[in-house]
Amino acid sequence: MSGGGRRILVFLSAAELGPALARFTAARAARATGSERGRFSLGLSGGSLVSMLARELPALPGLDSSKWLVGFCDERLVPFEDPESTYGLYKSQLLCKMSIPETQVLAIDPSLSVEEAAKDYAKKLSEAFPNEEFPVFDLLLLGMGPDGHTCSLFPGHPLLEENQRTVAPISDSPKPPPQRITLTLPVVNAARCVVFVSTGGSKAPVLKHVLEGGEGPALPAARVNPAGGELLWFLDEAAAASLTKDVERPSATAVL
Repeated sequence: MSGGGRRILVFLSAAELGPALARFTAARAARATGSERGRFSLGLSGGSLVSMLARELPALPGLDSSKWLVGFCDERLVPFEDPESTYGLYKSQLLCKMSIPETQVLAIDPSLSVEEAAKDYAKKLSEAFPNEEFPVFDLLLLGMGPDGHTCSLFPGHPLLEENQRTVAPISDSPKPPPQRITLTLPVVNAARCVVFVSTGGSKAPVLKHVLEGGEGPALPAARVNPAGGELLWFLDEAAAASLTKDVERPSATAVL
C-alpha cells in the first residue's frame, strides 16, 4: 500500500476514462502550480496514452500549461521523426496544441549511444530537479504491457534492482526497439502521484495478477508503490473484468 493509499477506478469505457484522466491531470496541475513550487512536473508514457491525452487535454477549457515541466518515463532510442519515438508522437499530437515552452520539455538526445543518452537524460533531470537525490514528479502517467512491464522495466530484468541511477539504459528490451532509456523504480516510487492507465480485455489477466497477487516474483507494475505519494489505477470495464477486490466506479462527472 502506498503512502496515500491505492485507488482502483473503473470506467464504463475508454471513452469515459479519457476525459476523467484529463480532468484529474488538470486538477493536479492547478494544485501544483498554486503551491510554493509554482510548477507542475509531469512524466508521460507512450502507447495508447498519446492519442488519449492528445484528444482530451486540449479539449479542456481554459487550461494553462505554461508552468508545466514535462519529462518521459521511458523513451526509445530512435530519431524523433520515427513513429516509435514517444517524444516525437507527443510533439506532433499534443505538445503542439499546448502552451508548454520547449525549454520545459525534457527530451532525450537520440544522436548519443544508449549509455550516453541515459547519462545525458539523468543530467537533464538533475538540473530540472535540483537538490533532489531522485526527481520528485507531481504526476507520472504509466501504462502496463500484457507481461506486466511498465516504463521499460521488464519482468526478470536486472534493471528492476537498480537503486542508484535515476535513468538507466536498456539494450536488450524484449519488446522492439531494443535500445531504450527508462526511469528507474526509485524515481517512479518518489513521485507524489502515480496513475496507471489500462484498457481493454487483453489486460484483464495481468491486472488481476498485479493488483490481487499471483504465483512467482512480483511483476514490474506491482513494484510501483510510491513511498509518500498516491497510486491510482484508471481502468475500463474490460480491463477490470477479472478483479474481485473493491473498486470504485466514479460517475462521468465525479471529482477525483
